[in-house]
Amino acid sequence: MSDELLQGLRDTIRTVPDFPLEGIMFRDITPVLGDPGLLSGITERFAVDMRDLGWRPDAVVGPGARGFIFGPLLATKLGVGFVPVRKRGKLPGSIRQVEYSLEYGTNILEMHEDALSSDQRVVIIDDLLATGGTVSACVELCEGAGAEVVGSLFVIELVGLGARGRLDPVPVHTLVEFPA
Repeated sequence: MSDELLQGLRDTIRTVPDFPLEGIMFRDITPVLGDPGLLSGITERFAVDMRDLGWRPDAVVGPGARGFIFGPLLATKLGVGFVPVRKRGKLPGSIRQVEYSLEYGTNILEMHEDALSSDQRVVIIDDLLATGGTVSACVELCEGAGAEVVGSLFVIELVGLGARGRLDPVPVHTLVEFPA
């Protein structure tokens, strides 16, 4: 894997000033999604990096919406299943849920009750790591099912928001970083 992939990501991720609020520098991955070479490169890079880190998951867990993009691609590459985590009220059947804090309030994430078992090792994947709230809730859901979270993967990390500390001791691996 060359650093051409990482440079390609940096060049392709669009920065949108003042979205959704004034003072926010939004990192938009939409242009990345339109480039099949970058998508396959991200998937391959995560697979290689996970092997080098010694992460051997039985399943990939991804929160909606963008974890639903990168998660199934990685799960397919690894030959393992994908487990979706959704916002409240989006999954049918028996679910487990966790409430978590946001900068502006709280939210609830859900996962099917039977999605994971106590003997499984999982990685969590999402497009962006900011404060770590969503992924922390995913960790809680997985551990509540008895699964072991071996690591978390992100295309982008916004540094300086304390997410790594919030996720500790779950290892964090990102491809590119931007200032918050």
